[in-house]
Amino acid sequence: MHQKTSAAFMGASWLALGVGMLGYLIDLWRSDMLLNEKGFYFTVLMYGIFAMVSVQKSVRDRLEGLPVTDLYYAICWLSTILSSTLLTVGLWNATLLPSEKGFYTSSFLMGLFGAIAVQKNTRNNQEVSRKD
Repeated sequence: MHQKTSAAFMGASWLALGVGMLGYLIDLWRSDMLLNEKGFYFTVLMYGIFAMVSVQKSVRDRLEGLPVTDLYYAICWLSTILSSTLLTVGLWNATLLPSEKGFYTSSFLMGLFGAIAVQKNTRNNQEVSRKD
C-alpha cells in the first residue's frame, strides 16, 4: 500500500537539505580560503548531492523492476564514494580549525541525507499521484 508522504516528513527533508547546503555554502562564502579552494569545496558539495540523488534513483528503479545498466549503477556508487573521499582528503589537508572541518563534514552529510530524502519523497508522491 502506497500513500503520500506526510507534510512533516517532506518539511523535515527539505529542511535537512536546505540547512545542510546553506550552512556549508555560507561558511564557504565567509571563509578566508582562496577562490580555487572555495570552488573545489563547492564542486564537491554539488557533485555529492547529484551522486546521492542518482544512487537513490537507480536503487529505487532496480527495486521497481525498471532497467538500470550495471555501468550506470556502478558510476553512481563510485561518484558517491569519490565525492566523500574528495571532501575527506581536502579537509584532512586543509589548514582549518578542527571545528571548521567538523562543520563542513556535518553540513555535507546533512545535505546528502536531505537530497536523498527529498528525492525519495518526490518519487513516492509522484507514484501515488499516478495511481489516483
